[in-house]
Amino acid sequence: MTFRVCCVIAAALVWTGCGAAERKEAVSFGQFLTQKNAEFAATNALEKDLLGSTKMWCESIIAGGSGHGKDLSGNAESAKELAQSASLVSTQLGQLRQSLFDQPLHKENLESIRAGLLAQLMKRQKMLQEVRTNLTGAADNFIGFSQSRAYTGDSYPAGIDKLNSMLGGYKGPDDLLAKAIAELKATYKIQDAEFGKAAPVT
Repeated sequence: MTFRVCCVIAAALVWTGCGAAERKEAVSFGQFLTQKNAEFAATNALEKDLLGSTKMWCESIIAGGSGHGKDLSGNAESAKELAQSASLVSTQLGQLRQSLFDQPLHKENLESIRAGLLAQLMKRQKMLQEVRTNLTGAADNFIGFSQSRAYTGDSYPAGIDKLNSMLGGYKGPDDLLAKAIAELKATYKIQDAEFGKAAPVT
């Protein structure tokens, strides 16, 4: 066997070893994503319900004003409750983002997939934080209206228009983890059964 042939064989063995290591890391990452998927789906459903309810609430106020008496105080309470829900969903996304960040990934392609997930989760958190800020401001405005003699009942907080504009084209959150899992399966030829062998993720 010539020296050149030996080098080619050695290079092939090294490449195969590296490919196997990357696939093993991909399987481990996919197991983590699979175990987080149900929890993430529940957060997605909560976000969709929250933002859909917020949009309908904003539309009703734009159409009828802030109201008087009990209606006015009721709108203030609704704004506070919606703001708290937005904060809760953002916190849940933040916990998932941290657990993703903590995954021990070393291969470039897998790090790229994770970076994409982190960016999308951060984008959603920022939107939810903006929603919370506008809702909190609206709650304060409703309370201010109730204490103002100049308030006539047909106006509403400026934050309501901002929220309505933000949520006008909202269709619901993307299933980011499912898409990442599908990408891992396609790229590394991973079978569904291989994603079911991990220990529980905490």
